[in-house]
Amino acid sequence: MAHIIDGKKIAGDLRAQLAVACETLNQTRGIVPGLAVVLIGNNPASEVYVRMKKKACADVGIASFSHELPADTSQETLLSLIAVLNVDPKIHGILVQLPLPHHIDAATIIQAISPEKDVDGFHPVNAGLLATGSPGLRPCTPLGIMALIENAGMDPSGKHAVIIGRSNIVGKPVALMLLQAHATVTICHSRTHHLDQVVAAGDIVVAAIGQPRFVQGDWIKKGAIVIDVGTNRLDDGSLCGDCDFASAKQRAGAISPAPGGVGPMTIAMLLANTVQAAKQS
Repeated sequence: MAHIIDGKKIAGDLRAQLAVACETLNQTRGIVPGLAVVLIGNNPASEVYVRMKKKACADVGIASFSHELPADTSQETLLSLIAVLNVDPKIHGILVQLPLPHHIDAATIIQAISPEKDVDGFHPVNAGLLATGSPGLRPCTPLGIMALIENAGMDPSGKHAVIIGRSNIVGKPVALMLLQAHATVTICHSRTHHLDQVVAAGDIVVAAIGQPRFVQGDWIKKGAIVIDVGTNRLDDGSLCGDCDFASAKQRAGAISPAPGGVGPMTIAMLLANTVQAAKQS
């Protein structure tokens, strides 16, 4: 039976460390890390995420600045707000909650954020720094995944990591992070042939495809570490991951639950990025 990787506890431990770091920054340099969160429209899921992020900021001593704008806000208005936040010394991190309304181009908005304040790690400058192995702000979910793998006690060096999903938010950046940790990395996607056989070769499996219980337990190599990034809502309202947890935990050496694994780590890493940005300001 697999060890269950407790993302809530690991995130809680990290948040306690960040609270100390915030207090130290305030006492030694008079800096209170500041995070601006911009929400366009009233997407219920986005509203929940924003509330969670604001509470998490308060818990560790980060000042949060909320900008909630109507769904018909123009792209030009949003760009003007970002320009103001880019030069505001109280703001060290800027997060524009995705998805955006269809009339606003997400790529344009992401590129408008100062790379030094891009605590989501999505700006092309930060993506390039990641790709070249240079220091920079990293995407939050991949950072959380790497922390969960470390907590499970596996050094990725020399291991075969299989990533299911090639998104710019999770799949690609976590593949680059694992490469930098000296793993051999295979990225799978919708056109991968014999996916079950590819997954079965993985010492580390990261499932990030957004399909409920897609990865079956008999695909998993015995003793592998499985990180389930999925959060899928079923017809009965319950949530599940991209892996069939019940069968996968019978073969994995360690597995993260969904929910309760990657999700708490993503928010904790957003806080960590904000503190990092404040230290570098």
